Amino acid sequence: MRTRGSGLLILALISVLIVGLSAGAAAQAASRHYVPRHHVHHHYVRHRYIRHRAHRVSHPYVRSREAFVYDATRARVLYAKRPTGITPIASISKLMTTLVVAEAHQPLNQRLQVTRADWTPYSHLPIGIWLTRAQLFHLALMSSENRAARTLCNDYPGGLHACVRAMNAKARALGMIHTHFVEPTGLSPSNVSTPADLAKLVMAAAHNPIIRRYSTSSGYTVRDGRWRLPYYPTDPLVRNRWWHIVVQKTGFTNPAGQCLVLDTYIDHHNIIMVLMHSWGKYTRTADAMRVKLWLQAHLLRPHWPTVAARM
Repeated sequence: MRTRGSGLLILALISVLIVGLSAGAAAQAASRHYVPRHHVHHHYVRHRYIRHRAHRVSHPYVRSREAFVYDATRARVLYAKRPTGITPIASISKLMTTLVVAEAHQPLNQRLQVTRADWTPYSHLPIGIWLTRAQLFHLALMSSENRAARTLCNDYPGGLHACVRAMNAKARALGMIHTHFVEPTGLSPSNVSTPADLAKLVMAAAHNPIIRRYSTSSGYTVRDGRWRLPYYPTDPLVRNRWWHIVVQKTGFTNPAGQCLVLDTYIDHHNIIMVLMHSWGKYTRTADAMRVKLWLQAHLLRPHWPTVAARM
């Protein structure tokens, strides 16, 4: 009887031990998977934190090396970071290319052939394809197609050299005194400008309906016989329904870095953003988002001081 009682006691102790271990493991697992209440809507909380920070800081956190933010509604510079620094501008050049070609008033439905004279690197357009001038505008502005921009310039009255001369003449007419072009695509590092000059170009381009329409397109497919060539915008912001973008253009070369210019509306203010020499592919977009949040936090203030970052 004593042996049987001892056995039952040992079994009871083992059962208690197993139950305790199971409960501890369950509690530990639950603690690993427990999400605090304030983290349930972490995206919302993070957004509110960014907005709160935007209210507190005196200038936006911009990682681009050069930047310029201008309120065209009030004709005021809101933020400047090396605004007069001369830098290569990469495919931002295509804004000027398409502007001077559009002002030549050539037929948009005229079909043009991409020839060997239009060859440039970093392009997907096949040599020999026929496209309308409107399609070339579309690809040059939306997807930054180099051969599309060069074809437009080669078919400008007087040819390529006349087109480049017109680009420089237009820059002088707009007061872009630190700007110079040597070719239409922006692949050359000799295409240079400043953020302050580029703001003038963006405002001029925003008055052109062709540039407004095609620079903000969300996608396009070129058909070449049985082949279909899909093209997508280089700026993801044009697909963001929270942005009212009038004109946009991106650019990238190693000398210029990642670049972005925008004509947009924020709280009923016409805002021009120029972001140059960003170090990463998504930095320029993140900078634009941070500038927007900062503007939304401050635009309603009656007295807005001009903010200049350290040069």
